[in-house]
Amino acid sequence: MCPVQCVTYVSGRSPRQSNSASLHSRWSSLASFILTPFHREPLLPSSPRTITMNPGKRMSTSRIIGWCIGFSLFVLGVYAIVSLSLPRDSQALTTFGDLVQCFLPLFANAGLLLNAGTPHWRRNLFWMLFAMGCTLWMIGQFEWTYYEVYLRKPLPLMYAGDIIIFLRGIPMLAALTLRPHRRRGDLHLRFGYLDFILLLAFWIFLYAFTVLPWMYAEPLVAQYSYSFNIVANIQNMILVGGLGYFCLRTRGAWRVVYLNLFGASAAYMLSSLAINVAIGPNAYYTGSLYDLPLLASFLWFGLAGVVAYLNRAELDSFSESGYDDDPDSARRENIWPARLAMLAVISLPVFAIYTLRYSQDSPAVREFRLMVTLVAAIPLALLIFLRTHLADSDRSRLLAQSQQSVENLQRVQTQLVQTEKLVSLGQLAAGAAHEINNPLTAILGFSDLLADDPSLPEKARGLASKIRDQARRTKGLVTNLLSFARQVPSERTLLDVNTVVTNAVQLRALDLRSGTTRVDLQLESVLPGVRGDGNQLMQVFFNIVSNAIDALSAKNNGALTVKTMRDRSNVVILFSDNGPGIKEPHRVFDPFYTTKPVGKGTGLGLSICFGIVQEHGGKIHCYNRQEGGAVFRVELPAALAAAPARELQFATPPTGTPKPS
Repeated sequence: MCPVQCVTYVSGRSPRQSNSASLHSRWSSLASFILTPFHREPLLPSSPRTITMNPGKRMSTSRIIGWCIGFSLFVLGVYAIVSLSLPRDSQALTTFGDLVQCFLPLFANAGLLLNAGTPHWRRNLFWMLFAMGCTLWMIGQFEWTYYEVYLRKPLPLMYAGDIIIFLRGIPMLAALTLRPHRRRGDLHLRFGYLDFILLLAFWIFLYAFTVLPWMYAEPLVAQYSYSFNIVANIQNMILVGGLGYFCLRTRGAWRVVYLNLFGASAAYMLSSLAINVAIGPNAYYTGSLYDLPLLASFLWFGLAGVVAYLNRAELDSFSESGYDDDPDSARRENIWPARLAMLAVISLPVFAIYTLRYSQDSPAVREFRLMVTLVAAIPLALLIFLRTHLADSDRSRLLAQSQQSVENLQRVQTQLVQTEKLVSLGQLAAGAAHEINNPLTAILGFSDLLADDPSLPEKARGLASKIRDQARRTKGLVTNLLSFARQVPSERTLLDVNTVVTNAVQLRALDLRSGTTRVDLQLESVLPGVRGDGNQLMQVFFNIVSNAIDALSAKNNGALTVKTMRDRSNVVILFSDNGPGIKEPHRVFDPFYTTKPVGKGTGLGLSICFGIVQEHGGKIHCYNRQEGGAVFRVELPAALAAAPARELQFATPPTGTPKPS
């Protein structure tokens, strides 16, 4: 085992010996001890629900933990027996020690990656980064095994592959920045990637600045080992300190997870320090008892993953609780990665100044460090620039969305004021229409008398008949207007679509401005009934017809064709015109989307129509015709049972005046 190799981040735990007679009970007791903080930790007052653990589930969890602890103790016991049985520095002991240390990280990865399949991407990435650290350590150990087992010679004291062992701590440090115990919806994954790359680049620079000069500029084994141990121990202490901080800041199940990871990392840090101390008097060798704490740290690391997996439901509950929803805390959390990135770039001139003014090393070492600093400034500056660019793009996007939201709110406010005016005007019109009914009744009555009076000339009776017909038409329009303004509750009845469409077109014909537009009705004579609310469906048809007539207002010989037909089990209503078409057909049903001038439309009419059709189980589409003009296609499910003739009548039209978009 290389002294340099020991300076890596591994989770660990001190093994405990147990008598075989009461092995199972002691494993269960130890498992209960590991899970004790979780069982005793109460939920925060702000938690929306209380967690209760089934006693059977707790027994099963303790049994699984007990078996894991038993497996760990068995591995450590076998390793200790082999270490004491085989002679020191023998090839058999070296091979055994190297192979065990190669494959124990697989156990750690198995436990860690159990938690990488949750719906929470930050938690998945957290565990995968820890597993990546173990994998890098295993790759470094394979290199060591290749030399000692295959080549049967010691690894070079200054080996370029040592950087793999060193870099395995970077994924674990990056995992801490994810803080999976927090519920944070505004975290951007791309910023997390950039922060990880920045952290990786800075630590590579730190390694190259501190360690590599003693390997390439001025080779010195003692100085190389000393520098490597310094930077590696700093990494270890940062990792242990971060996990200890999270142990104090979290509660419940997450505290148990962080306590296990903290214990594993602390065990590894202490084991690497002990091995480095034992190297001085030549007391350490591969396969010795000094490897036991190191192996225990890997086993504890895997155990931490198993504990987290068994308590995954409780981890979800604590992640979803609201104790981390403070907006100020979230803002501070999002700021500190950018500050660390700036600090990394600003530190480069500090390293350069130290090398030039205060370093007592040889000129070759100083020149090497200056070159490393200059080279590292390029990628770090590019990463900072990229992060700033992405942050500015996000801010611009959020600002544009905020401005659009303000404009929408102002538009809605204006429309609400206009709606109140229209309501008052509609009430006045409904009252006037009611009063018009009385003279219309008299006109109809006297015109009937005149038309049926044989004493009058034929020309006079013809004029009276025309007056009677127009009076009846006017009375029908007034009746539709009163029905349209009447407030009625939503009621699903069997409807004749042709009647609803005809009344919507007749109601829109009351607008005198539509005189230049021709409306052509092509209604299929035999259609199945549709079960729905006549008021709401009439509002849909009225909005579509109104929008088409508004679009055709500036066109001479504008024509709107309304066609009904049956398509399999649906009743289809097609509204097609010969106007300019729609610029963005895929957006016409979006709220607040409108092509009309400010003050004329709000963009809510078609959005409301879309919701009404969806509530009726139908579909509404919009597209442009190749020959020009727009088409709205409304599909409504046909009623299964045939309706009596008396039920196929016009239902009461919609509440209030419809609002064209």
